[in-house]
Amino acid sequence: MKLERLTGEEALVRAAELIEIYSVSFNGPPWYEDGHGTADFAKRLTTDAHRPGFAAVLAGQDGKPAGFGTAWPTQSPFPAGRAYDRVRGELGDHAKTRLVGALEVDELAVGPHTRRQGLAARILDLLCDGATDCWLLTAPKAYDAIRLYERLGWQRLTRPEANVVAFTRSTQVPK
Repeated sequence: MKLERLTGEEALVRAAELIEIYSVSFNGPPWYEDGHGTADFAKRLTTDAHRPGFAAVLAGQDGKPAGFGTAWPTQSPFPAGRAYDRVRGELGDHAKTRLVGALEVDELAVGPHTRRQGLAARILDLLCDGATDCWLLTAPKAYDAIRLYERLGWQRLTRPEANVVAFTRSTQVPK
């Protein structure tokens, strides 16, 4: 398995590969993405790749995409729209103080043919390399993803009954 760290411009050049793996990764439970969801991702990628500090990791196996992740530092003030409003609703001011400036992992996708091989962990490690604090979101019904993040040592920020699941990871040594 080959992992490559990409800049925003490099991710746009490789967008077809990212879109391909997105489509096969999110078409089943709990996501059930359809062609519209994939088209929405393609539009978001075009915008997101221009965000300050954007980075992507693309994994490939035998010349085919196997997984990817995208991330960027959360800008101040804490954003609105997308899932940000649900995060703010769950975390209140904590969202601003804890998440602004941290690396926001926006997408993590691993194709069905390469799951349960440690690829998601490898993508996250390379994507978060050099970041002091990282955070990400998943859906409450994404049980496999929740178990993965917990197994990798990410700390859950939201209540069990929340309508969004937020995790954080810090490499800072407590004082």
